[in-house]
Amino acid sequence: MDVFAKNKNYRNFTIASFLSGAGNILFYLALITYASKLRNYALAISLISISESIPEILQVFSGYLADRTKNKFKLMVWLAVIRFGLYLIVGILFASGFAGWNLVLTVIVINLMSDIAGSYSGGLQTPLIVAIVGNDDLAEAEGFASGINSIINMIAQFIGSGLLLFMSYSSLAIFNALTFLAAGALFANVGFNYHKNHSQKETVQVNEHGFFKTIALSFKEVRKANGLLTVVLVIALLNGILGTIEPLISIVVAGNKSSMIIGTYSFTIALIGGVMTAGMALGSIVGTKLFKNMSLFTVAIIATALSTAVVGSMLIKNIFICLPVMASLAAFIGTASPKLTQWLVGAVDQDILSSTIGLLNTILIITSPVMTTIFTTITASFNVTTALILLGITSLIVLVITVKVACSINKKPAIEAA
Repeated sequence: MDVFAKNKNYRNFTIASFLSGAGNILFYLALITYASKLRNYALAISLISISESIPEILQVFSGYLADRTKNKFKLMVWLAVIRFGLYLIVGILFASGFAGWNLVLTVIVINLMSDIAGSYSGGLQTPLIVAIVGNDDLAEAEGFASGINSIINMIAQFIGSGLLLFMSYSSLAIFNALTFLAAGALFANVGFNYHKNHSQKETVQVNEHGFFKTIALSFKEVRKANGLLTVVLVIALLNGILGTIEPLISIVVAGNKSSMIIGTYSFTIALIGGVMTAGMALGSIVGTKLFKNMSLFTVAIIATALSTAVVGSMLIKNIFICLPVMASLAAFIGTASPKLTQWLVGAVDQDILSSTIGLLNTILIITSPVMTTIFTTITASFNVTTALILLGITSLIVLVITVKVACSINKKPAIEAA
């Protein structure tokens, strides 16, 4: 919060990201709503979901391209303008006689192009944020941005559903386009102010290596920082566990309505999602400052222990124990992610920073759908209790490994604190 209030460049930079993110959520809801009215709506919604996930999986490539980009501020502005143009086209398509599957498929392709550009822009942002706020304030800055972004996304979903009652699909697409135009203007302002106080030589750090050499270097840099790779894998597994908990608890609640329902089933599921989102946001905004001097390994150990406790609370089927423990788990995961980014920035060469973060983000993203698929398959093949027991055992194994690695690292006096 302090860095947002005091650092004007970071404040404008973050507001630009919030604007484009909120606009994207509003339009995503509009597109999903339109697709739900088609005859084969399930296929249309599935295609939209797949198109939304592709750019996230490709972050390692967008990060690599970002590291090879010389004038990062300038390209970010152009990417925002390109995305403005793409959604302006979408708005015109919705306003024309174009309709049905032809419209949806065309918009999915345009939306995919925009999201890939957004992934590229995200890769460009990381080293620039480091330059703007400095290494010491990075965890707080990243945590604040992540937490507020989660809150904005949650609010934007409710606002979007309300706007759809009186705004056309075309109007929402054009509104989304304007958010990118406003973001581009803010990025341009930050870039202009930054270059006034820094020489071009200071701001340009470019990776000259090929893609596979860059990935090899990224792994080498991460492995060189003692314990960093382990904590990355631990946080990836924690993300996977958190992602798996949502579908499993939905099944548990459905099978135990007398002891797990608060009000109605739909309200209970919404409450669980809201509690987890609020916990992540609280951890990102407050936790990074509150636990600034706590090592990342300690945060990871607490989070892993809480993941085991969540599974235990689901097994005893008590919603009033589940909710606070789940909120605590989400809060510590929200605290861990910005601290991990800060450690990465200090451990990795700046010219391959975006590539490394993109690679690790890909690992973090993939674990959730993979673990969810595994444990929901176990639930379908056997029962939810078996899946929960195996998930609990997985959490305990991760906890034991994390504690052992943390203890072995603490025995070495030369280790740099996370």
